[in-house]
Amino acid sequence: MKQPETQYARSGDVHIAYQVFGEGDVDLVYTPGWVSNVELFWEIPSLAEAFERLASFARVILWDKRGTGLSDPVAGSPTLDDRMDDLHAVMDAAGSSRAALFGISEGGPTSVLFAATYPERTHSLVLYGTAPRFTAAPGCEWGWTPQQMREREDDITRNWGKGALLDLFIPGAGADPAMVELWARLQRSCASPGMALSLWKSLGAIDTRPILASVRVPTLVLHRTDEIAIPVQGGRMLAAMIPGARLVELPGNIHVPFGSGDTPHMLDVMEEFLTGSRHAPDSERILTTVLFTDIVGSTTRAAELGDRRWNELLERHDTVMRRQLARYRGTEINRTGDGFLATFDGPARAVQCAVSAADALRPLALDIRAGVHTGECEKRGNGLSGLAVHIGARVAAMAGAGEVLVSRTVKDLVVGSDLHFTDRGELELKGVPDRWHLFAVGA
Repeated sequence: MKQPETQYARSGDVHIAYQVFGEGDVDLVYTPGWVSNVELFWEIPSLAEAFERLASFARVILWDKRGTGLSDPVAGSPTLDDRMDDLHAVMDAAGSSRAALFGISEGGPTSVLFAATYPERTHSLVLYGTAPRFTAAPGCEWGWTPQQMREREDDITRNWGKGALLDLFIPGAGADPAMVELWARLQRSCASPGMALSLWKSLGAIDTRPILASVRVPTLVLHRTDEIAIPVQGGRMLAAMIPGARLVELPGNIHVPFGSGDTPHMLDVMEEFLTGSRHAPDSERILTTVLFTDIVGSTTRAAELGDRRWNELLERHDTVMRRQLARYRGTEINRTGDGFLATFDGPARAVQCAVSAADALRPLALDIRAGVHTGECEKRGNGLSGLAVHIGARVAAMAGAGEVLVSRTVKDLVVGSDLHFTDRGELELKGVPDRWHLFAVGA
């Protein structure tokens, strides 16, 4: 999809940047989180793909809040009333008399306030990765502590435009130089350092609990179960306090909405909620073997080596991994922090690749852990999703340094090979139903 034209709505004396795309029957106002840039968003492949999917069932209105992105800079931190007025102005400029509101993270409170204040203009409400309040308080003990606020404010002060808070929003991504550079560029394009810090400090004052009972529109709450940035208890509280709200918990720990393998499922849930049905997916179900790897102790090692030497070592790690994938006919799906997600058309090759990669990386003083599982996945474009993907990730998380763990499914499928296994017993995999019998490769 071609990037849409950026336009401006007038909200008082402030110009608010927005874009409109898609031709669905439902208008969907996408209110981003803390900071944003409507044009740069389209240069991030996962976001561009998600926008295209949203456009297949909705007319999407995307905007930058005042003080961020392409909207006018302002002095100080805007209030929720300011945000709500800006949203109102954007809807008017886009010719939308009634819309569904999609509020992400810090965009959630704005969407909640608008829905409660203007129910006649709100079709429905979708909230992702957000909460009634963000800082700890009686009844919200899961919120950010004063110490966490100070640490994060210090990170913004020192590292804005260089990758501040990356590991908070996408755990493990700080070990990937390409991700750090993208995150840094996004920060520089979304807000000035002073505005970013001011907006972050203002989050501590937000508390929408008193108005949640006044939200009378259909509401869907989406939240990842292992989030660090905003714990899932925040989403659960929203769903409990908004009358009739539906909560859907998604696996994973990343805070950004469209950077995970289950993005197609999340968008399917949204489409069904907003339109009453799901269109025939442009995807296919395949049986495949997934391999997850990551470097053990990467944070400590990076601190010991320093950024330059660590990045050089990561590049050598990637070269070794890709060489092994080619050797065993594996397909790289994506980078996962400091590891890989790859697929194979045979489970034995996946196991052999993992073992060979672990051996090849030892001379670099790098230990990896690996997990292998075979199951049905949903393939859409270059993406991969489904329960088998989550199982593979959880199996890898259970492995120790230099260890390759496999599910019973894999062990049973490689009978007759030269591979040998040690029984690790039945274990619970976080976020995955039932107990799973795992085996370590090697006698």
